[in-house]
Amino acid sequence: AVAICFVVFGHWFLVAPVIRSDELELTIILAEQPWTQYATWLFQVMPVFFFVGGYANALSWESARHDPEKRRAWAATRLARLLKPTIPLVLLWAAAAFVAGRMGVSRELIDAASRAALVPIWFLAVYIIITVCVPVSARAWERLGLASVALLALGAVAVDTIGLGFDQDWLRWSNYGFVWLAVHQLGYWWKDTGGPKPQAIGLAALGVLWLYVLVGQLGYPVAMVSVPGAEISNTRPPTTAMLAVGSIQIGLILLLETPVKRWLSRPGPWSWVILLNQMIMSVYLWHITATITLVGILLAFGGIGLGLEPGIGVWWALRPIWLVCLFAVLVPYLAIFMRFENASRVAGMSLPGPAQAIAGALATCAGLVMIALRGIGSDSVFGVNVVALVLVVLGVGIATVGRRPVPAS
Repeated sequence: AVAICFVVFGHWFLVAPVIRSDELELTIILAEQPWTQYATWLFQVMPVFFFVGGYANALSWESARHDPEKRRAWAATRLARLLKPTIPLVLLWAAAAFVAGRMGVSRELIDAASRAALVPIWFLAVYIIITVCVPVSARAWERLGLASVALLALGAVAVDTIGLGFDQDWLRWSNYGFVWLAVHQLGYWWKDTGGPKPQAIGLAALGVLWLYVLVGQLGYPVAMVSVPGAEISNTRPPTTAMLAVGSIQIGLILLLETPVKRWLSRPGPWSWVILLNQMIMSVYLWHITATITLVGILLAFGGIGLGLEPGIGVWWALRPIWLVCLFAVLVPYLAIFMRFENASRVAGMSLPGPAQAIAGALATCAGLVMIALRGIGSDSVFGVNVVALVLVVLGVGIATVGRRPVPAS
């Protein structure tokens, strides 16, 4: 819950809309104020997301693997909550792109707005693939233990060395697997061992040293997110700098585990955790759409507050008000769409088996990646990327919707 909230606040600070020469620009504060790039070491918490995911997936798979029916439906069960909430988000932006195109809004603005709003689906697509790999990665953990993490980390180092050192950028995309699978495997380690404190200290220290070498000595980017105009990104595709930051974050989490558990044993804090986790996917998916909506509202009222240059003193002083307004705009989206996150299974309907669930997940991810890279707009007659839209909707259906059993004659 805390990790996703950090992502949300990070993105709300990251996007800095401004009107220049009577035109709206969705600038990025990291490019406008380079010193803010150091803040991404705190707000880039996707390693935590995959680490906790590894722990949760390990528990879930362990409880299901020895029951034939649960094992068969495991992938579909895990994917349902990840995939179903994406459909209303993609459909809403498809409808918005269609209407905007008919109203004469430029394709460039449609693509920029939709790419910004749909940034969350980029990491979601990766997490979906990592999830369907759990039966294999869990077996690797059982056989190799921490050696499985070391092998994946070494693979990431090799990819960085070849990809960056020999200009083989195509190879760098494989680090989506090496980097995030390595972090996910550490979640298995946490679940099995509890993350011993001496090892947690060592992990955090290794991350600090690693980050110093990469950023301080080898010239890796400071920012742990993509920055417009930068030649190299630490996240798209990920570099081993993400492993370094993740090692620091995970080490600190394990060191704080005992006092946090003690605090969460109280009913008040734990009820907030339960409440947040009931809507956390919806918060994650819709928070940038809330940003775009607020910008549209401000434009309708003459661009109130959008004339300030990002990074100046007044701009920073108004950030608390900006955050309050963003939260107020997000709440209606949560009220409307969080039901898709908690959609119950249809009575009498069997869940898809692993092959069908994985096929649907792959189709969904293909559509999500197309949208994340190019935006939802298109030069087609509909003004919408129909292929990506169909892949997402059809893929979610294949992965999560089973069929009614045929009654015995």
